[in-house]
Amino acid sequence: MSIVLPPSAYPRSAYPPDVVPARVRHRLLELAEGPEPVSAYVYDGEVAAGRARELREALPEWAAVHYAVKANSFPGVVRALAPYVDGFEVASRAELELALAALRERDREDVPVVAAGPAKSVPVLTALVRAGVEAINAESALELHRISRIAVAEGTTARVALRVNPAGIPVTGSLRMGGEPSQFGVPEPDVPAVLAEALRLPGVEVTGFHIHAASNNLDADSQAAYLRWCVEWSARTARAAGFALRHVDVGGGIGVAFEELAGEKPFDVARFGELAARVEPPPGVKVVLEPGRFLVADCGWYAAEVTDVKHSYGSAFAVLRGGINHFQLPTSWDLVHNVAVLPVDRWPEGLPRPEAAGARVTVVGELCTPEDTLLRDVRVDRVRAGDLVVFPYAGSYGWEFAMHSFLGHPVAERHLL
Repeated sequence: MSIVLPPSAYPRSAYPPDVVPARVRHRLLELAEGPEPVSAYVYDGEVAAGRARELREALPEWAAVHYAVKANSFPGVVRALAPYVDGFEVASRAELELALAALRERDREDVPVVAAGPAKSVPVLTALVRAGVEAINAESALELHRISRIAVAEGTTARVALRVNPAGIPVTGSLRMGGEPSQFGVPEPDVPAVLAEALRLPGVEVTGFHIHAASNNLDADSQAAYLRWCVEWSARTARAAGFALRHVDVGGGIGVAFEELAGEKPFDVARFGELAARVEPPPGVKVVLEPGRFLVADCGWYAAEVTDVKHSYGSAFAVLRGGINHFQLPTSWDLVHNVAVLPVDRWPEGLPRPEAAGARVTVVGELCTPEDTLLRDVRVDRVRAGDLVVFPYAGSYGWEFAMHSFLGHPVAERHLL
């Protein structure tokens, strides 16, 4: 079995320190003055809020933006987004409580929450029914029956959207969850039978469909074509099944250019909004988008102190206080996630201070496995023990996606500017 490492960064160079915004640099250098080696996320809620405003303002009135809490569940980030999104998407009771708390702070009496997940437990479904969420995205016939049984016992009716795994999708992306065999949703050929069953259940009100088929799409034209396809498919299918369509959830999928700083072209929000406005949903139908990564990726930075710089058989390694136990994204996504080196002047007197200068360096973590590699072969002007290595675009699937318990090291801190 071969070890999977991030792709080589060669011939890229590390970003200059001023790529990290001044207020973030200031906060990180403050942390470096403390007694513990730095391993921390710093979030800027204003950046996330700005991204949400940008998307919301580009879209037509019939579209609703529900933040996918799984991307970053730090309470300060969720609260920062709450005034600028129409609601939330959740996948657990913990995420539901975060969303409800943020909505209460905004004095919202409705519950604009949609719920996803391929294996919702009875406790999760019960919490969703009791909260009266906008839609539970039902994944199977069995889940529909569970929802109905819970709702009847609670003396209510639960609104559901049937999650569909379409046979084909007009969209690209690095992570596909539709158009192929999957644990997600009901295969398209089975939809008529499952819908007929759902419409007979006493505790369920079918309002529409959920079709989240791909993620991290950077092409605005194909994302708009996908939205159009979802709306048109949902309208046809609802008519054939004989129920009033009110809800179409197209999932997330809007991508992030992780190497935008090096020239990668970002998603064109204005173009997407222009094309989306040409779609005409049936009257009274809300079209829900569930962006997560797109709203928060660039609001966060992960920084870790270099505990040592080692030279081994002609290669240089910057060893961090932290690694895939704190920031697993580069290994799990098979991407070059470049860094900036933030110099730290403080160093204990009398200790040697190893460094690498004008060299290609591999950035590794503190775990007892060679898989704990975050960045390979990036050229640095200089990196020393005690400096900080900073990863931009760490606001999504960073802290939440890490292997916190492996080896038992302290988890990374989280700070909101």
